Amino acid sequence: MASKFPTSEARLLNLAREMSAGLMANAEVYPAPPVNAADLDILITGYVATKDGVADARAQLSRAQESKDESTEMLRDAIKRNLRYAENTVNYDDGKLQLIGWSGRRPASALQSPGQVGELTSPDRGEGWIELQWKAPTDGGKVAAYRVQRREPGQDAWEKIDTALETEARIEEQESGKKFEFCVVAMNKAGDGPISNEITAML
Repeated sequence: MASKFPTSEARLLNLAREMSAGLMANAEVYPAPPVNAADLDILITGYVATKDGVADARAQLSRAQESKDESTEMLRDAIKRNLRYAENTVNYDDGKLQLIGWSGRRPASALQSPGQVGELTSPDRGEGWIELQWKAPTDGGKVAAYRVQRREPGQDAWEKIDTALETEARIEEQESGKKFEFCVVAMNKAGDGPISNEITAML
C-alpha cells in the first residue's frame, strides 16, 4: 500500500529520521539524493531546536499570563477597597469622588408604564374560543404582562378575561353565539399602557 505524506509534525520528524538513517545505510541504492543524509540531519537538528524553543516560549507565556492575571486581581481588589472607603468617607459626594476618578451613585431611573400594544389580530376562532395575537409596545417601560379584555358592543367598561406573558393568547370557555369586542393592555408595576386597537368577533 502506498504511503501518504505525513500531515502531523511528529510523523514528519519520524519520517525524516528514518530517511536519514536509510540513506546513510544504503548509499549504494541511493548514491546521490538531492539532500544527503548529513544535510538532512542538520535540518532535523534545526527543526528540533526551534520546536523546543517554541515549547519553552509557550511555557514562559503561560507563566507570564498567570502572573498578569494575579496582578490584575490584586489591583482590582485594591481599587475596590479604596472605592468603598472613599464612598463611605464622603457619603457618596459626587464632586469629592471625582477627585479620585470616581463618581457617586446614579439615581435610579423611574420605571415608566408600557406603551401601547400594536396590531391586535385574531388568526383563528371557533365556537366559544378565540385566538389573539399582537405586537409588543415599541415605547414606554418594560412589559411585565398583558391583560386581555372584552366587552359587548355598546358598553363602556372592559372586563378582564385573561393575563398573558407572551404576545398571544387563546381565550376559551366564552359564551357562544354572542358578539364581543376584544383589546389588550400592557402592564408593569408603574401602571397600564393605552389599550390596543379593538377587534370584534362572533364566537
